[in-house]
Amino acid sequence: MDIISIIQIIVSLLLIVAILMQHRGSAMGSMFGGDSTSNYSTKRGLEKKIFTATIILAIIFGLLAILNLVI
Repeated sequence: MDIISIIQIIVSLLLIVAILMQHRGSAMGSMFGGDSTSNYSTKRGLEKKIFTATIILAIIFGLLAILNLVI
């Protein structure tokens, strides 16, 4: 395995963890009888950092995939 593939695997695992750490209570909560009102709020603190990290990891993953195809 070359170094780009190894880095891409590591980034993909980090991306999976970042996606799973994001809290989406309204989607599953309403399915099981939670209240159906939608509360819109801004992301703050750790939630904002995880959201930003998810976007950055997705961009890095995409760039590594393109780089892996080119090389």
